[in-house]
Amino acid sequence: MSVIIFEPADFSEDLPPAGAYPCTVTSVRLARSAGGNRMVVVTFRLEGLRLGRSEVIEYLVLEAGNPRAVAISRRRLLQLVRACGLEPEPGTPLRTAELVGARLQVRVEHDSFKGAPRLRVVEHCPLDLEEAAAPATAGQSGPDEDFDFDSVPF
Repeated sequence: MSVIIFEPADFSEDLPPAGAYPCTVTSVRLARSAGGNRMVVVTFRLEGLRLGRSEVIEYLVLEAGNPRAVAISRRRLLQLVRACGLEPEPGTPLRTAELVGARLQVRVEHDSFKGAPRLRVVEHCPLDLEEAAAPATAGQSGPDEDFDFDSVPF
């Protein structure tokens, strides 16, 4: 059996800079939260970052006791779908598989969950190929900035 040796980078909790990154949607799945509420779980792979720090997961709640949280999540899901180049019509079901492999740009901010640092997606935009070649830039505050997502009971 081979020996596993930890590298110094394994112990780093440094996050990549907050800002805008080109990315690819690597998975989209429907799931249930610990509270039993339906949600969409989206995984993005950010370009230009080392492995272990290039993956960001976004949780979009579809049902909860908090109507505001659901409305924000549904609006953000629509923003994501449009940033992936799709134009859904009212009343048509979303086929989550159509999002997998899509390239777009996300803006991320630093956050923490249960004391651990993490990146949180705050905006989805269509990918501008000229901007994709430029380094990440710090973003402006978003409309949901004042909402404490960790306080939502889902």
